[in-house]
Amino acid sequence: MNRIVQILLIVFLFSCQSNTSLQDVVKVSDRSILLNNEPYIIKGVCYHPVPKGFEKRNFTTLSQDLKLMIEAGVNTIRVYAPIDDVTVLDQIHKAGLKLIIGFGYNQGGHFDILSGSYLDYVKKFKTHPSILMWELGNEYNYHPEWFDGDLNNWYQAMNNAAQDIHLVDPNHPVTTAHGELPDSLALTASSNIDVWGMNIYRWDNPDNLYEQWKTISNKPMYLSEAGGDSYMTIAKEGYQQGLNQKAQADANHNILESIFNNLDICSGVTMFSFTDGWWKAGNIDQQDPGGWAPNSSGVPYDGSPNEEYWGMVDIDRNKKETFKVIKSFYTK
Repeated sequence: MNRIVQILLIVFLFSCQSNTSLQDVVKVSDRSILLNNEPYIIKGVCYHPVPKGFEKRNFTTLSQDLKLMIEAGVNTIRVYAPIDDVTVLDQIHKAGLKLIIGFGYNQGGHFDILSGSYLDYVKKFKTHPSILMWELGNEYNYHPEWFDGDLNNWYQAMNNAAQDIHLVDPNHPVTTAHGELPDSLALTASSNIDVWGMNIYRWDNPDNLYEQWKTISNKPMYLSEAGGDSYMTIAKEGYQQGLNQKAQADANHNILESIFNNLDICSGVTMFSFTDGWWKAGNIDQQDPGGWAPNSSGVPYDGSPNEEYWGMVDIDRNKKETFKVIKSFYTK
């Protein structure tokens, strides 16, 4: 081997070692999420982009969406299913954002917990710099019928999946999106969950959540869903019936103020949601009021989840009033 080849080989090996050493490490310490040993506050959005006239997610608007997210100060995107396209992951990373990747229980063997194929995804992408955390399930505690009527079956499956992820990826925590505050069964049976995400709809004031969490767990928590929609099913509390961006903006202001006043307990939020979804409640070619979601009576200010009106932008990516509100908290 001549001298030039030796030098090139040394440079290559050093480059590999340097890239490895630069891999992000996400871990938990007491009630905090740490990114490379620095506290990380989630300033996030739930993201499931479905175009008009379609029912399935696609990322054709990703570049436009990322620009809007960056403008709003978003640092984290929560997705409900894995993104198996490295070009999408790369684009999110280049924009400076992190991902919470969600796995379902039974998705026909496609990166799901039941088949064990979720681990294939973890192994494939565990070194990708866009990853913040792995998430197991979304509000499954509202659906015991999916688990032979016994939620303990779900909690045991979730706990085992979290343990298996820890074995193959020590650099990213495992979370879940639990519907409301977990009870003693959930906490006891799911000890391998590192960070508890909670989908919280308590009108416009989740203030009592933090003390409740403090008394039952010493682990980090964040709000995996929170917010209000921009349609009032009925007139209430001074807000007129029908389209009402002010109701959404006011509710989200109060919710975010509560979260950011309690960062000693709460590690942030992924607001629901980035964009309106016309696929959720009626004709996929138009925006329909109505819809249904479990335990949704706490939706401000009408107690009614109008499923297609939850975005901080509409389906054409026009900013709603709440965009400015979210930006004001995320860019402080």
